[in-house]
Amino acid sequence: MVMSEYLLLNIAVIIIPLILSFERKLKFYKKIPAVIISISIVGSVFIFWDIAAAARGDWSFNHNYITGITLLTLPIEEILFFITIPYSIIFLYETARFYLPDKNIKFGGNLTALAAYFLIAASFFFWNQEYTFTVLLFTGMFFLSAGFLNPELLNSGRFWLFIIFTYVPFAFVNYILTSLPIISYSSYAIWGIRLLTIPAEDFFYSFSLLSFNILIFETAERKWLKKKLP
Repeated sequence: MVMSEYLLLNIAVIIIPLILSFERKLKFYKKIPAVIISISIVGSVFIFWDIAAAARGDWSFNHNYITGITLLTLPIEEILFFITIPYSIIFLYETARFYLPDKNIKFGGNLTALAAYFLIAASFFFWNQEYTFTVLLFTGMFFLSAGFLNPELLNSGRFWLFIIFTYVPFAFVNYILTSLPIISYSSYAIWGIRLLTIPAEDFFYSFSLLSFNILIFETAERKWLKKKLP
């Protein structure tokens, strides 16, 4: 098999977090069951979205930068994306939890509901722009889900600082994906607003993908696996 650029990017994203998962202080390997639950649940939803979006033509993959191996109609590299990115982000989040103190910011149930309903309502204004519609809907659904499953997460200053931090690696990875380009977007599915080569919608996509993974990971640890997080 020829090593594709997209495959190399997946490997580069996960290699260091994977090695450091066995570091003695953090002991991230003990949290792997919760990681697997999160990646399985969130990844399944996002992969289904990806399949539908690719079939509609919202985005497409450049065959010059992928191996040509497909799974569920998607390039194997795209499937791996929903494993390598969440794993690495959850690892970094747990590292932040271990080393950084938290601060309660009182996000509040009313603000959570307002954010959720505003984003969901806004999504329907872009019904004919499939990517814009779906990404706003998913972002709104995150706030609804977090308010129900783990409202404490939204009150965590550390969580919000971490999400802001994730836009640094996000910009790097996404710039590679969109500048080569490995992934191309239909002009009919997006606003057309870009930061460099990155569509504005991708910032919502990153937020929803990573936040959902952290939410399900924490919920699995605290409620489903009955473990108390620090």
